Amino acid sequence: MDVKECAIKAAMKAGALLKDRFGAPGKVSSKGDEGVVTELDLASDRLIRDEIESAFPDHGILSEESPEKKGSSPGRWIIDPLDGTTNYSHSFPHFAVSIAFEDSGKVTFGVVYDPMRDELFSAEYGKGAFLNGQKIEVSAVKGLGGSLIALDFPHSLASPGSSVLTSFASLQRKVHALRKAGSAALELCYVAAGRLDGYWSSRFHAWDAAAGALILEEAGGRITDLLGGPFTLLSGKCVATNGLIHENIVKAIS
Repeated sequence: MDVKECAIKAAMKAGALLKDRFGAPGKVSSKGDEGVVTELDLASDRLIRDEIESAFPDHGILSEESPEKKGSSPGRWIIDPLDGTTNYSHSFPHFAVSIAFEDSGKVTFGVVYDPMRDELFSAEYGKGAFLNGQKIEVSAVKGLGGSLIALDFPHSLASPGSSVLTSFASLQRKVHALRKAGSAALELCYVAAGRLDGYWSSRFHAWDAAAGALILEEAGGRITDLLGGPFTLLSGKCVATNGLIHENIVKAIS
């Protein structure tokens, strides 16, 4: 089994588990400002880790829901076993499993699986992005006025008078519409597929964006930090677009 096969198999098995238990997430615990965690986050995490460790025991694993495993090889997996936990805990069907593979610090393969719609987004570095095996590309929207933009920010950053709300108000006046759907991995994939024209996140972790960022770039999109500088998985904030409206969004939220 190669990396691609392992990632897809693990994502689809975890997705099947999440779909089967949808509406019955079990115990829901608070993670403070980091949101919530359910029994299914942990079950999905165990399933994915078991799949990876059985196939690649020497690889490292970075997951949202368990301590990082240091590997003895250059390969590392970056996992969000349930991206959109708050949605899942409320039976809101917008969530995904996100798995990326990193080789010597560079993400070379990513998969994001939405089990409720049976949509598998994937990309391999340099080989394009795909949805259920069909190639996808970003939208051709050139102006903010016709754009649909998703955004994400935690409640703690949205206090009255905060810079996040100021940026939100500025952007809202310039675009066709804004959406806050609650799954960074899916939002990045939706930009990749042309369903959204852009995405702005004021806080993310590596596991939120590792797979989605590669899928977006392989679909012809662009992702940077909030100032338009280079994006890394440690950036913590990002603007992701079809490339055509990128500078306009950066300017609008600055």
